Amino acid sequence: MSRELVDGAHLEVVVVGAGQAGLSASWHLTRAGVDHLVLERDTIGHDWKDRRWDAFTLVTPNWQCVLPGYPYDGDDPDGFMKRDEVHAWVRRYASTFDAPVVENVLVTRLRETDGRGFEIVTDRGTVTADQVIVATGGYHQPVLPAMAGRMPSDVVQIHSADYRSPGALPEGSVLVVGSGQSGAQIAEDLFLAGRDVHVALGTAPRCARYYRGRDCIAWLSDMGVYDIPVHAQVGGLTKRESTNHYMTGRDGGRDIDFREFARAGMHLYGRLEGLVDHALTFAPTAEGSLDHADSVMESIKTDIDRFIAREGIDAPAEERYSPVWRPETETTSLDLTEAGITSVVWAVGFRSDYSWVQVGVFDGAGHPTHQHGATGAPGLHFLGLPWLHTWGSGRFEAIARDAEHVASSVVASRTPRTAESAREPASVSG
Repeated sequence: MSRELVDGAHLEVVVVGAGQAGLSASWHLTRAGVDHLVLERDTIGHDWKDRRWDAFTLVTPNWQCVLPGYPYDGDDPDGFMKRDEVHAWVRRYASTFDAPVVENVLVTRLRETDGRGFEIVTDRGTVTADQVIVATGGYHQPVLPAMAGRMPSDVVQIHSADYRSPGALPEGSVLVVGSGQSGAQIAEDLFLAGRDVHVALGTAPRCARYYRGRDCIAWLSDMGVYDIPVHAQVGGLTKRESTNHYMTGRDGGRDIDFREFARAGMHLYGRLEGLVDHALTFAPTAEGSLDHADSVMESIKTDIDRFIAREGIDAPAEERYSPVWRPETETTSLDLTEAGITSVVWAVGFRSDYSWVQVGVFDGAGHPTHQHGATGAPGLHFLGLPWLHTWGSGRFEAIARDAEHVASSVVASRTPRTAESAREPASVSG
């Protein structure tokens, strides 16, 4: 699997990124006999270890961990792999087909050449290719709001991508800003460790872990919810901006219920709005955020009920959720010193950074414009993006299907010269 980048070489295809998406594309290209390299700025699957906290577990059950030619084969299909297990699983995948990966090579520029194809400039040389698959995902730069620059210097601030464990933060109370997947799970991690936790809630929805005898993800999968193309969703392409529902796979999987946490002592606030000296201000939106999250969860249950009735499935009845806590009043201000807050975890998302891709295929917000990965620039494809084609596009199982589609498009676009060539890849050695 060890490969070298040969300066000046030409390939049929270059894949940028050796995570699960890039490796899935490589599997198909390898089977099709396509001369290609996968360029990885770090090591294979490194994001799984470098940007997840110590107690991280998948939210999706293990049976959904399916990549091309590589289904989950462990002994706990209904369980949830932990961070290090996922990292090892992805790395093993690369070894199953001797993926032509060059690690620790940074792509600094991608541009169209005067003729057909692309020039790929790296910190270890320049190569050209007929086609390129960008498989670097969509979460590149951690977002920190301007307010972070005004935080008191004695308060430690980290982004959720840099959070590792409760013990890695200084003693004292912790403020988590954001309640999406990462924020909710990090708040849980801190709270279970006995930390005094404050959370500024956002508008993320939630989903029950289990309902009527099964994991909700299993119900939704059977219902085909993850397979509906983005253009068929309400709101169309704007669906790509939606936030995932929060739940957890920790300890075998369970709901994340902020109301239950609040009843046990977690402090909940609405949207963080301002900071003056050591005093934070919040919008009075905490109760509305909780109600919204619950309403989405219950609407999913209603859809499941209808599916069960329509299909005549024998499933146990289950009572619906009843809120276990409501704020008596909305707290809209908080003095950091008085509350003993010594650290802040910003779980407010990421922004994409394709500044190295110097091809005109982006919208005004810097997002690639594409149809199921194919851009308006012939030969340039994207893979591994959330909502690339369906809601499931961010999950292993659907990444595998997206990779098959993109790779098939690549193979179908091969020129007669490259398709008929039987030469050994000039760009591979070792």
